[in-house]
Amino acid sequence: QVQLVESGGGLVQAGGSLRLSCRASGTIFSSNVMGWYRQASGKQRELVADITSGGSTNYADSGKGRFTISRDNAKNTVYLQMNSLKPEDTAVYYCRFTRGVYDYWGQGTQVTVSS
Repeated sequence: QVQLVESGGGLVQAGGSLRLSCRASGTIFSSNVMGWYRQASGKQRELVADITSGGSTNYADSGKGRFTISRDNAKNTVYLQMNSLKPEDTAVYYCRFTRGVYDYWGQGTQVTVSS
């Protein structure tokens, strides 16, 4: 089992920044993928960015140039630095951990960007 705890969400004005953190605990094997997804009200959950344990990253077009994903394997923690935030970035942001057939989600953290 893997438990994921997110932090760092909140209310920010357009153009501002937030940094999300997600710490994984439990049975953590190497060679995994951790990522951030978001779900806005009335919309489907979508990928924001993910990163392998080796450091390879993947970004959705919506966040390219504004968001940066990183991880600290020693701390089993993944981060999402979000800059130049827009009202359309408002959503619940979820952390995800995958390794093979194993797939775990955090409970989510609310990000609200005011105009």
